[in-house]
Amino acid sequence: MHPSHHSRHHINLRLERWHRRCIYLGCFALLASGAGWLLARYFMRPVGQFGETIHPLEPWAMKLHGGAAMVMLFFVGSLMNAHIRRALKAGRNLATGWGMLLTLSLLTASGYGLYYLAGEADRPLWSATHWIVGLAMGLLIVLHVALGRRGSRHRSH
Repeated sequence: MHPSHHSRHHINLRLERWHRRCIYLGCFALLASGAGWLLARYFMRPVGQFGETIHPLEPWAMKLHGGAAMVMLFFVGSLMNAHIRRALKAGRNLATGWGMLLTLSLLTASGYGLYYLAGEADRPLWSATHWIVGLAMGLLIVLHVALGRRGSRHRSH
């Protein structure tokens, strides 16, 4: 076996438990707060004397979502050396890894756009883009972790 090929099999990409848990907790907070906002915005808005009004959960969900996004950007940055660079070098789980990087870039850009760029006319498009990509990211994370663990088990046998 070629030495560089052999060494690729021994690159440990598994995150430390505390790191993994922080990332999972951040992902959960983002998904839960985003889903909470979606439910409150589209299914729970009370109708008052003057029409539909904002549900009290909406602003709280957005505050939690914004805070969780800041925390997650920190932890994604921490993955650059500890996980992403080594996975690229090892050539492992690249399809879902690149998919996650692309999806995260779209989420970051659309979140920034919603906060700083969207006007009233184009806000629905920014919003729909953000929450559709966000829900897809939840599925992509599960797929990436599952494929990574499956690949790790296959290499250890």
